[in-house]
Amino acid sequence: MPSFAELHHRDLPLLLPNAWDVPSALAFVEAGFEAVGTTSFGVASSMGRPDGARASRDANTALARALSTLDCHLSMDVEDGYSDDPEEVAGYVATLPVAGVNIEDSTAERLLPPAAYAAKVAAVKRRCPGIFVNARVDTYWLKQDATLESTVDRATRYVEAGADGVFVPGLSEPDVLRELTAAIPVPVNVLAIPGRSLAELAGLGIRRVSTGSLPYRAAMHAASEVVLAVRDGRAVPDAMPYAELQARLVSHATAG
Repeated sequence: MPSFAELHHRDLPLLLPNAWDVPSALAFVEAGFEAVGTTSFGVASSMGRPDGARASRDANTALARALSTLDCHLSMDVEDGYSDDPEEVAGYVATLPVAGVNIEDSTAERLLPPAAYAAKVAAVKRRCPGIFVNARVDTYWLKQDATLESTVDRATRYVEAGADGVFVPGLSEPDVLRELTAAIPVPVNVLAIPGRSLAELAGLGIRRVSTGSLPYRAAMHAASEVVLAVRDGRAVPDAMPYAELQARLVSHATAG
């Protein structure tokens, strides 16, 4: 199997589905994906907690360990690293049996000073040089300093600190994406953009596409649709057979 880093350098961008628990990750591996990410929103939401409040730290640790036997690369979404201290962030990442991490340059929905975030990246790469650090730039996501110039400046600082990739959620304008990827020397990651194929995004220089919380939110919608269909006497949506899901879980438990 190619390394996780190598998956970012194929003709089409790496499509990274984001799981929130063991069954969702197993479903993505069964579908043939060589790498699976996680969604901090899905993990936190499953605990009844909002995203971005550093609530998913322990749950993410447990999930990473539970998924460590899967035949795929694993990249964990660790919010802002769960600490303001770069060495604490690096120490946390070092406990995760993963190929990559996604770390946000914001805390409590406010952008961090670029130097403070770059220090986190540098600390992680010193402690865990083999882990692919995807530096998430939240300028467009939070609509704070949401300009190409500011985004490139932040991304450049993070790459200089050792980031292996740059993630810019919330940006979808083709012309801006083309300029962004031309200015950043590492693989650029975006969220899936409705109506834009992987081939089109490749043409804009994108090397990785994440589904983010979309599968989790779709699953929540599907669950509601099932019970409403039963209530209203409508045909229920398709569902995975119990026996198939049970067999996957038995196999996973045995492997663990």
